[in-house]
Amino acid sequence: MLYHSTRNCLSTVDSAQAVLSGLAPDGGLYVPEKLPQIDVAACLQEDTMQMAQRIIGAMLPAIPNMGELVRRAYSGKFQTEELTPTVDTGKFTVLELFRGPTSAFKDVALCMLPQLLTAAKKEKGMQEDILILTATSGDTGKAALAGFSNVEGVKICVFYPDGGVSAVQRAQMVTQEGNNVAVCAVKGNFDDAQTGVKNIFASAVEGRLPAGNRLRLSTANSINIGRLAPQITYYFKAYADLLRRGQIKMGDKVNFCVPTGNFGDILAGWLAKQLGLPVGKLVCASNANNVLTDFIETGVYDRRRPLHKTASPSMDILVSSNLERLLYFLSNDTALVAGLMQELNTKGVYEVPAELKAAIKEEFWAGYCDDAKAKQTIQNVFENQKYLCDTHTATGWAVAEDYVNQTGDNRPMVVLSTASAYKFPAAVLSSLTDAPEMDEFAQMAYLEKLTGWPVPANLSGLQEKKELHTGVIEKDAMLAFVEEL
Repeated sequence: MLYHSTRNCLSTVDSAQAVLSGLAPDGGLYVPEKLPQIDVAACLQEDTMQMAQRIIGAMLPAIPNMGELVRRAYSGKFQTEELTPTVDTGKFTVLELFRGPTSAFKDVALCMLPQLLTAAKKEKGMQEDILILTATSGDTGKAALAGFSNVEGVKICVFYPDGGVSAVQRAQMVTQEGNNVAVCAVKGNFDDAQTGVKNIFASAVEGRLPAGNRLRLSTANSINIGRLAPQITYYFKAYADLLRRGQIKMGDKVNFCVPTGNFGDILAGWLAKQLGLPVGKLVCASNANNVLTDFIETGVYDRRRPLHKTASPSMDILVSSNLERLLYFLSNDTALVAGLMQELNTKGVYEVPAELKAAIKEEFWAGYCDDAKAKQTIQNVFENQKYLCDTHTATGWAVAEDYVNQTGDNRPMVVLSTASAYKFPAAVLSSLTDAPEMDEFAQMAYLEKLTGWPVPANLSGLQEKKELHTGVIEKDAMLAFVEEL
């Protein structure tokens, strides 16, 4: 199975090279010429590790020994061998994606990506070291740093928006140990950091920095297909759990509500559907930065708006990179996608043709939830379902309720829970009680005492660790920072 850019189908690479490169030379995202099909019935009988081997292997067939790579990626790193357990709350099923080493959904992919990358490097006979460049709105950074720390032949550099992540998220990143890691804050928002990373890639010559640095560039963001493919697995896992509990019969369609900013997590659900999983409606949940909601409703993507800092910072994004893949998959037109991306870059806005808009609305429903509504949702869900949500999960829950109320679609709904509540203790605690003023780490302890939900081990004692990465730079200094690594 070969891959090509979303913007040009003439130049193809195998899946190993797509993972190594991360981004296509023309700035597009790698997509397979044809999506594979898998034996869904057999897959749903397997445990999570076997599912991952089958699904990732089908998506990335040029990377060998997938079973061994999966074992290395996940064994002993998650709280349960299920990796991503589900909880039946009596209303919605919650898919818990935060049971990994950094308490965020990115762990599922970013424990796997280093294994994929090093295996692809060996398969292609690459001798140079790889430099992973990543922008983060909060969770990708720590998960990538943890995954790639001290991996031989790889360096990693993470940029995050200064003041644009929670105190816990920042502490997770700036205390990261490893002889191959670098972390730096950027004055600006996530889109500034992400654009800066893309510009560095655009300036590269044959995958290397323009200054002649011997390192080859790649990325851990979901623009890398090696980051996206592992996320497909947990949609199959959730469906299998519903089957085992007798909540559905084989073939019944299940809806999924996904809190998302960069569109990668929900795109993985759409890919699961294309692989044969009986997925009903994919509900796209945004916070006050509702550019995706507007797009799915109108067909107009317009990033010319202020970026709001919200209580769900991992979704504070106006340029949803993975949407480009969906535009290609539904149109099969690289020239159209290239033109739309050019309009977005030069004008800040584009509108898709009517038939493409209709195709998107057939697959997706969109809504958004502001901070006030998310706060009320955290309280309601804890009081009524005895479940503790973080702000992103609350956004998904609220939009899932809106979807059911507005459409009357009562098929089983799975809400993706993308982070532990303890990554955003200030917002969660204030939703439940009037607590005295204290820092976020004291709030974690207070929240644990209040709710009885334990603080994840990886977050406990975080404030006592030494800060190792304290740099803050202007957004136009990112290339210079990287060239000094």
